[in-house]
Amino acid sequence: MWVEDWTPAAACRQAQPDQLFVRGAEQNKAKQLCAGCPVRTECLAEALDNQIEWGVWGGMTERERRALLRRRPAASWRAVLEAAREQGSPVTAKSGALHV
Repeated sequence: MWVEDWTPAAACRQAQPDQLFVRGAEQNKAKQLCAGCPVRTECLAEALDNQIEWGVWGGMTERERRALLRRRPAASWRAVLEAAREQGSPVTAKSGALHV
């Protein structure tokens, strides 16, 4: 089930915003915060569909999201990610590719 108003359920809602807008190795810590988030997919779709350039969103860094956007520039990421969820496919980033 897709959560329309996902922000209140986000694992990062209690975190300091600066924790999610970091560079280098610190991004791995930010991604760990996303790992168990119940609305990770919705968050990632929001960032991809709105081409948000900064921060870790849905467990992906800016670089990972840019790679996805280059591969599928006209995609509705909500539709892609929602379909993957319904099929029970894991959504992960690996070397800039979306694996669903």
